[in-house]
Amino acid sequence: MGKTTAQKIFDTHRIDRPSDGIEVISLDAVFCHEITTPTAIVDLVERGKDRVFDPAKIKAVIDHVTPAKDSLTAEQGKVLREWAERQGIKDFFDIGRNGVCHAIFPEKGFARPGYTIIMGDSHTCTHGAFGAFAAGVGTTDLEVGILKGICAFRSPDTMRIKLTGTPSKYISPKDIILHIIGTIGVNGATNHVIEFTGSVIDKMSMEGRMTVCNMAVEAGATCGICYPDMTTVEYLWPFIKDEFATKDEALKAYSKFLPDSDAVYAKDLEMDVTSLKSLVTVGYKPDQVKAAEELSGEKVNQVYIGSCTNGRIEDLREAAAIFKGRKIADSMRVIVSPATPDIYKQALREGLIEIFMEAGCCLTNPTCGACLGMSNGVLAEGEVCVSTTNRNFNGRMGKGGMVHLASPATAAATAVAGTITTADKL
Repeated sequence: MGKTTAQKIFDTHRIDRPSDGIEVISLDAVFCHEITTPTAIVDLVERGKDRVFDPAKIKAVIDHVTPAKDSLTAEQGKVLREWAERQGIKDFFDIGRNGVCHAIFPEKGFARPGYTIIMGDSHTCTHGAFGAFAAGVGTTDLEVGILKGICAFRSPDTMRIKLTGTPSKYISPKDIILHIIGTIGVNGATNHVIEFTGSVIDKMSMEGRMTVCNMAVEAGATCGICYPDMTTVEYLWPFIKDEFATKDEALKAYSKFLPDSDAVYAKDLEMDVTSLKSLVTVGYKPDQVKAAEELSGEKVNQVYIGSCTNGRIEDLREAAAIFKGRKIADSMRVIVSPATPDIYKQALREGLIEIFMEAGCCLTNPTCGACLGMSNGVLAEGEVCVSTTNRNFNGRMGKGGMVHLASPATAAATAVAGTITTADKL
């Protein structure tokens, strides 16, 4: 019987199978940020286990509230900062050199096909875009990962979603993943790995694939995976060129993680996205999705463009194309947060930052702050935000605030109109 990508990755990393359906696997990387990791660090110190399994395999960043907004967040940063220095962790990205974790870590080449990765963050599934198994974990699993370089998981059941058709001009990967979540529901992939495949995925950039995998968890998935191909190799080539003589050789090596033709899937779906419309979420769950045109004219107070979902250069280009030569509505405030310093610099070189500022947007440093309602864009009670982030839970961006998740194009068009609208309407 053939195997899925996740099964092949588990086969190459399995250390133990302590009980039926439970696998203990070795880890290629443990990612850390200042919100969830300090709790693990403090507990390890209190237990007399202040050490790490391999400092070269631990990557850490201060990104959720940066710079610190109060004494508590300053202390969280301090704990992570001092731990990284104490443990000799070289890949630590402090304020000024930092970026949103699920953007800066791929940008540095830390996610590779066949890798196993954990982090105390639910959107760690982003890194599955590279053909890796990447999952968010709780504090206990994070501690074990830091200390021993291992983690226990259920044996992976896999759901395959094949995306076909030709999306129209303004349909982006964000619309596609919202469509998927809206179709299968927030529990549709619980305890499953989703393999995203089909011609639509094949044509996507790595940025687009990361957007799709980023929100796999919103359908309950442990991880979302895209198959490694030449697009993957091209993205990683600056980091792997010393490991392989040619790109074709790299592709051949990574192809061992492709699923077998007779792999068995717990669920198998096919979706044609040719007629897909620009989407937004409604209510307080990410599977509550409607065509944006159904909410046309709804008043919006704030637009946010950024995050680990849509803060990459491709996303900024998409938004800037709408803003160019236009102004945001007088009633609107717009916050744009490029996800890493390199993305910010690229946006500067391409003139995107000037376009945003001319339109009336506020530009901020890379941060997760607004996404989880901690800083740099928190909503007041009763306010409405169209956001390119990944969660619309009640109070997510501020107590009593309403969040409509959308693509960068829809968010930018809404900013110009002052009410929910779509790019094609401009």
